[in-house]
Amino acid sequence: MNNNLSFSNPSSTSALSLTKNPVVAYLQKPAAELTKADIVRYVCENDIQMINFMYPGGDGKLKTLNFVINDLDYLETILTCGERVDGSSLFSFIQAGSSDLYVLPRFRTAFLDPFAEIPTLTMLCSFFDKDGQPLASAPEQTLRKASEAFTRVTGMQFEAMGELEYYVIAPNEEVFPAVDQHGYHESAPYAKTNAFRTKCMKYIAQTGGRIKYGHSEVGNFTLDGLTYEQNEIEFLPVPVEQAADQLMLAKWVIRNLAYEEGYDVTFAPKITTGKAGSGLHIHMRMTKDGQNQMLSGGVLSDAARRMIAGMMQLAPAITAFGNKNPTSYFRLVPHQEAPTNVCWGDRNRSVLVRVPLGWAAGVDMSAVANPMKNREERDMSGKQTVEMRSPDGSADLYQLLAGLCVACRHGFEMPDALAIAERTYVNVNIHDAQHADRLAQLAQLPDSCMASANCLQLQRKVFEQYDVFSPTMIDGIITQLRSFDDATLRKQIENRPDEILQLVNQYFHCG
Repeated sequence: MNNNLSFSNPSSTSALSLTKNPVVAYLQKPAAELTKADIVRYVCENDIQMINFMYPGGDGKLKTLNFVINDLDYLETILTCGERVDGSSLFSFIQAGSSDLYVLPRFRTAFLDPFAEIPTLTMLCSFFDKDGQPLASAPEQTLRKASEAFTRVTGMQFEAMGELEYYVIAPNEEVFPAVDQHGYHESAPYAKTNAFRTKCMKYIAQTGGRIKYGHSEVGNFTLDGLTYEQNEIEFLPVPVEQAADQLMLAKWVIRNLAYEEGYDVTFAPKITTGKAGSGLHIHMRMTKDGQNQMLSGGVLSDAARRMIAGMMQLAPAITAFGNKNPTSYFRLVPHQEAPTNVCWGDRNRSVLVRVPLGWAAGVDMSAVANPMKNREERDMSGKQTVEMRSPDGSADLYQLLAGLCVACRHGFEMPDALAIAERTYVNVNIHDAQHADRLAQLAQLPDSCMASANCLQLQRKVFEQYDVFSPTMIDGIITQLRSFDDATLRKQIENRPDEILQLVNQYFHCG
């Protein structure tokens, strides 16, 4: 993964001096430049006894294949040839009669497993079919095709990062009680799991994840003698394929560390009524020749508005990738910070796509806060992103990021994109009664998996364009969503907390 430490692309020497990935630090090469020879050298010189291949299955979770390193020839073989796996046990769209697939490691993803008692080097893998070609419907290949199509159409690169929200569950403590639903950025001792979060961040960084920051989130409550504390770890923008990889590994790290330390964790979108749900907000930006293209003259560029317009157009279908089970639609309800209407705005948390506060004021605030500091001019436009707020922890990360990449590309193919952006912009809280007329003009997000499947069916051709999503893959997603048969479920049980809790338990370890 990219281990640059700032938006200004520092020299690789300065970047490598602070890397937390032991493999990159030892080899003194950026992760993107690692070769098979580098991996062999690291294994031989660091007494690595095992190799793990990891890859996502159809359920969105990472799978693992273990190898004991018998000799150098065997190490060379698995790094060059990969290994066979049973695709029909990993993906529902693969038939048992032709199920053999290859998994090949991507050397740039190598990291030292922080949980393994035996020294173990782990790498993420790509899937290949019987003819040695990338598997068209594989998660990482779908995202790669989406990224390549975006660049082909726009001439720019698509970058993304996630805000990973989750609840940590532990036995209730009576000392220093937290105020219910006031956990935002709370410090210890009122927040009890801050140390767990910072340890997660350390391990995620060791896997190559580029973390922006971590903090406690709004949600905290007690239920049946247990404390639920909400946390968030937010990342820095990287090329979109790497963004998916680092989010997958982050969830893997958080779950493994929780297991080691006796906690339970959940990324479920909703736990119970009246309490904050967990989202997976995705920030995006476009770059060209290393420069962010989101601003022009200090304001949002036309390119960024086209990107937003594409998301406005395809937002209903994107829920099929980012909101994968019935509990997702108990989070996407009116009058909460989770969105329900297809609109966008500046610094407005009631909208679907938010343009966060940037650093465009041209003021050296650091010099104001630190009078002894010399004033300096620094271009901070690279920090500007836009944020999609509907996805949650049930998302298939590769499908979601591929879907967003398609939507943003589609904005450049729509002749009326700027008009759509203008029409869907709001600068007020649309849930205030005085803005009811404006609210009535806006399209709504789906309210169930069934409705989401129907939206994807209507808009599938855009996602299938350029062979990004295969028709078989879209069929599989639609079938899976419709299998929940939840068209009226939210209305039936929205005021029945016991039944909602039953539903949450059913999908507790989603995504």
